[in-house]
Amino acid sequence: MNILKYFLVGFLFGIVLTKSEAVSWYRIYEMFQFQSFHMYGIIGVAVATGIVGIQIIKRYNVKDIDGFPIEIQEKPKDNTRYWIGGISFGLGWALVGSCPGPIFILIGAGFMPVIIVLIGALIGTIIYGALKSKLPH
Repeated sequence: MNILKYFLVGFLFGIVLTKSEAVSWYRIYEMFQFQSFHMYGIIGVAVATGIVGIQIIKRYNVKDIDGFPIEIQEKPKDNTRYWIGGISFGLGWALVGSCPGPIFILIGAGFMPVIIVLIGALIGTIIYGALKSKLPH
């Protein structure tokens, strides 16, 4: 029964992303061509929500679902890994027209060619896992 809540949240997340057209290849194409504000607005709302959520967690010492305090570790000042990761993620996103979350939503909506994208994402994850110890962290 505990896993049901995760399926419910994922289901609702999929509906929101689908209805907001965040999984649309055309919307993503428009974003990378700087032709529409739509996706930037969605991303901006997500960033603002994250900022507010983190501030609430820090200021009110919010606890997790098991009652333990949520600890947010400080990030190192070296930005190299964030630039490399962001560029890699952005290039992959631009090439396939989908980031990881919408891959599952698109498959669930019946777009079966996206399975190839999912396989590519899984291969990339395996390659990262194999090279992780050799990469700057």
